[in-house]
Amino acid sequence: MATTIGLIRHGVTEWNRQGRAQGVSDIPLNDDGMKQAEALAMRFTYGEWDVLYSSDLIRARQTAEFVQQSLGVATVITDERVREIDCGLMEGTTEEDRIARWGAHYHELDLGMETRQSVAKRGISFLEHMVNQHPDQRVLLVSHGALIGMTLQHLLPRLFSKTYIDNTALTILTYTNNEWECQLYNCTKHL
Repeated sequence: MATTIGLIRHGVTEWNRQGRAQGVSDIPLNDDGMKQAEALAMRFTYGEWDVLYSSDLIRARQTAEFVQQSLGVATVITDERVREIDCGLMEGTTEEDRIARWGAHYHELDLGMETRQSVAKRGISFLEHMVNQHPDQRVLLVSHGALIGMTLQHLLPRLFSKTYIDNTALTILTYTNNEWECQLYNCTKHL
């Protein structure tokens, strides 16, 4: 048996464009993000995936709602475990803001940011739950760049020492015989 999991980063927001740390701030898609989500949705066909999950943050939910229409699934199941990294005091700030407030070495300070390990642990826990909950099914998840990237780095460290996930990019993992494989990474051919 094999479980396939498709990971999608949400469409672009104004804060993405402005270079602001979004974290768990609930920022909606902008017009370009809506267009990206619509293009993404056209990539999928009715019945191609069995179930659709999303982060509970609005930018992911909005992206998932476009995909839901193409897939014909009854509902988008939201789950806070696949939220973006909590950026603590950095939420809403740009790089320039952070340097002005805390200095060039702000990343060495404790600004209340969730750890990379905690984010990866949440992501891996969710994937393991999907394998148990949906054996031999195709699960699609709309989430966030840091959550997806850090999960991949910890799940498949030989393959992903670094990651960058584009808005609405699709990454596909399969779980077979107790092993994870990446079939597709950061694909944006729909844009």
